[in-house]
Amino acid sequence: MRTAYRVETVRAAEAELMARLPHGALMQRAAAGLAAACCSLLGKGRVYGARVVLLVGSGDNGGDALYAGARLARRGAGVTAVLLGERAHDGGLAALRAAGGRVADEPFAPLARADLVLDGITGIGGRGGLRPEAVPVVRAARGSDAVVVAVDLPSGVDADTGEVRGEALRADATITFGTYKPGLLVDPAREYAGALRLVDIGLGDVLPGVPDMEALQHEDLAWLLPVPGAESDKYRRGVVGVLAGSVRYPGAAVLAVAGALRGGAGAVRYVGHAGDAVIAAHPETLVHPGPPDKAGRVQAWVVGPGLGEGPGAGVAVGEVLASDVPVLVDADGLRGLAPDAVRARTAPTLLTPHAGEAAALLGVAREEVEAGRLAAVRELAGRFGATVLLKGSTTVVCGADGGPVRVNPTGTSWLATAGSGDVLSGLAGSLLAAGLPALDAASCAAYLHGLAARRAAEGGAPVTATEVADSLRGAWRDVTAGA
Repeated sequence: MRTAYRVETVRAAEAELMARLPHGALMQRAAAGLAAACCSLLGKGRVYGARVVLLVGSGDNGGDALYAGARLARRGAGVTAVLLGERAHDGGLAALRAAGGRVADEPFAPLARADLVLDGITGIGGRGGLRPEAVPVVRAARGSDAVVVAVDLPSGVDADTGEVRGEALRADATITFGTYKPGLLVDPAREYAGALRLVDIGLGDVLPGVPDMEALQHEDLAWLLPVPGAESDKYRRGVVGVLAGSVRYPGAAVLAVAGALRGGAGAVRYVGHAGDAVIAAHPETLVHPGPPDKAGRVQAWVVGPGLGEGPGAGVAVGEVLASDVPVLVDADGLRGLAPDAVRARTAPTLLTPHAGEAAALLGVAREEVEAGRLAAVRELAGRFGATVLLKGSTTVVCGADGGPVRVNPTGTSWLATAGSGDVLSGLAGSLLAAGLPALDAASCAAYLHGLAARRAAEGGAPVTATEVADSLRGAWRDVTAGA
């Protein structure tokens, strides 16, 4: 599992570690790892004679770049520093000059010829985008043919929130030190970071045991996903109820049921107005005219996809929320959802809004949610006392009790297609019915959903929600086989 920590926590851990080490040792560890990563990015045998430009700010981030530049210069690279701060790290600048590096009189000529550019302008403490004087330099770096490498974090992005307020550098790769920072794992900042590489500088022993953010990997899912045993029956595997679809939107019901069936449910009970379409697509589904409390035993409910805007949608949601089993509320079920109704429940509730639905629940603009995904998902979880899966360019999940936010690493833009959210709802509902806690059910479902979309889109072909659902079986195999 990848873990990430906020700036305040990282700073405290660095201070504790530096108190145990000789002066400057921590920066040297970072510089050594950074230089090694740059060598691999330049390619075997290409360091000697390579033209490297350092964009150097006035903080320790600039010091890391200068010391790494000195190491590259000693290996035969031509290293030029462009000083963009009011001052430069004295030791790093002296080390660079001693190794044969130089300081540029102006930035643009060196950048035009560079093979690799190191972004050491601002570090994890930077806020509010780049300073105006740095903007043309960063644009020139990005417009060159050089590989652009961010030192710890792309300059101009917020390390804690992933927000980008103003202009920021877009890196081809980011070499981060000690631990991941939340902004590296969540959009919009994630898209500025490029490929990520973590350099171990010894923070592991001094960081808290509970991180601020988590990102599951294959082995985590393989451990969490339910696998039927010899004594399993449909109830032990989990029966999920799906209340979805309408005369106008029968496809939403079909897709939600598809996600539930391919999520490993022992059985799916469907209630709604699209029974004929559901049976035609999935004859194993148990269809009931309703109401939900008369449909038979279920171990979790999914409600909302395709219910429409009429008063019946609110009634359906209320009936399901009155049950004593876990409930997932999505799409039309979220419209006008009252926090008190959710907080009053004794069983877990999982909400799965996209940015527009989250904005409506919070009473803010959609753009505010998209710019600050972590703040939005935490606010929703706290307000409703529920686990919240916020869909989007980066899907993030926050538990009802707060704790680390989980970020999904498998998402892809191919999921921006009608009906894919319905598949996700059914999939997550099946995992709730199997007994997974809401946080784990949501995180595992998002991971498998993204992986399935990647499989369906192999070769760059467009995909449909049906194809995503059909690929879930292969995604499941990928996870369990790779563990």
